Amino acid sequence: MAVGERPSSCSSPQPALLGLGAALLSFCISAVLSQVPDPELLPTDPPKKPDPVTSETVVFWGLRLWQVIGIFSMFILAVIITLCCIFKCRIPRTKKEIEARHAQRVAAKDYANTLETVPPLNELTEIPGALPDTVSLSTVSEQVQARSASSSQLPVVREEEELTGPLTQPETG
Repeated sequence: MAVGERPSSCSSPQPALLGLGAALLSFCISAVLSQVPDPELLPTDPPKKPDPVTSETVVFWGLRLWQVIGIFSMFILAVIITLCCIFKCRIPRTKKEIEARHAQRVAAKDYANTLETVPPLNELTEIPGALPDTVSLSTVSEQVQARSASSSQLPVVREEEELTGPLTQPETG
């Protein structure tokens, strides 16, 4: 061996120290980087709260909230009234009203039955100056029909009347 030469079995400590330093540096960097927050996960400003809804808030088509509620309630009221009129919904009443309505219906039914027993007006009234046995007065339409029926028939002429008519003179002689 020469002076200044190192034995081949002994290696220099520099590569081992460099490897150890690199490992220690990568460990420190990973520890530091794990503490740095991700920009996507950083807290941001809270979202802006929407304006509170009031009666003057424009909902849609430029209509305010109170106008939309009014139109909707009018539509619902119209549907309810229509259904009640079609199906004749019964509105609760007091006992007195129910009994009064029942008495009214019974009275109306009795009156209708009484009217059915009353004879016609022409049988009850007497026409002044008319004979009681005469036939009722004829109307204008009956008079027109009687005239058209009589005028549609041609007069019947018999042979005897034809021979003795004013144009023929009896033979003398």
